[in-house]
Amino acid sequence: MSIHPGDSLSQSTATVQVIRADAFGASRQEDRLAVEEPLEISIAHGPAAARQRHRIAVTMRTPGHDFNLAMGFLFTEGIIGYAADVVAMRYAANKGEATYANELIVELKSDIALDTDRLSRHFYTASSCGVCGKASLELVQTTACYTLRNGHPNFSVATLLQMPEKLNVEQSVFATTGGLHAAALFDAQGNLLDAKEDVGRHNALDKLIGAALKKEALPLSDHIVMVSGRASFELVQKALMAGIPVLAAVGAPSSLAVELASESGMTLIGFLRDGRCNVYTAPERVA
Repeated sequence: MSIHPGDSLSQSTATVQVIRADAFGASRQEDRLAVEEPLEISIAHGPAAARQRHRIAVTMRTPGHDFNLAMGFLFTEGIIGYAADVVAMRYAANKGEATYANELIVELKSDIALDTDRLSRHFYTASSCGVCGKASLELVQTTACYTLRNGHPNFSVATLLQMPEKLNVEQSVFATTGGLHAAALFDAQGNLLDAKEDVGRHNALDKLIGAALKKEALPLSDHIVMVSGRASFELVQKALMAGIPVLAAVGAPSSLAVELASESGMTLIGFLRDGRCNVYTAPERVA
């Protein structure tokens, strides 16, 4: 797969002037914000002589690791199954500029079967909830590629309770802006292996899964993923697509997330903070 050298063309933070006020007065100061910009993902597919381009998604994301984001998104949507399905990835040319960092074109192998009717829905993914633009629940419930092993991996509560602090250390942009979510990959011993940040929870997880897919590391059947914020249905679905058996969240899960995790045999953990957590499903993995 050919990779453009500029995978992070835009900065992830921006500076603004604010009036900071308290009971003793006010002053003008600089503040750092997390950047939120649209990324349009298009697919180029078919024989070279008749290659067709399908615009399939627009997601509000924080620039950086865009190629991982696109790779993870295409995989968790069931459009690709392997990193090798992607021939090339590039930013689109725009208005005479060398690159346009908010439009990404993914060239797929010509023998990949595409459901063009499904792609034509041209769904929009909001930064707060990737499911919001789905046409129906059936389009969300993508068939998972991997079956989770009962009781594997096995880990201790003490291992879980150490994860929030380890994740906080890796959230460099969040520490600056206070405005980003994160997804982190741990092994069963609690070692942090990778972490990605984004203004959207689902984007951070797609970036994490996309990075693992490029390394041919899927399924992540021996690992634990922790996300900041709440655990939504879509995060559980994306984790299942990558064969992740344990999903832990700083916040609460939704009822549908718990239902899907229970049906799939995933261990779903919520409120993992302040030295405690709730285990909602498949507690047999927790020693």
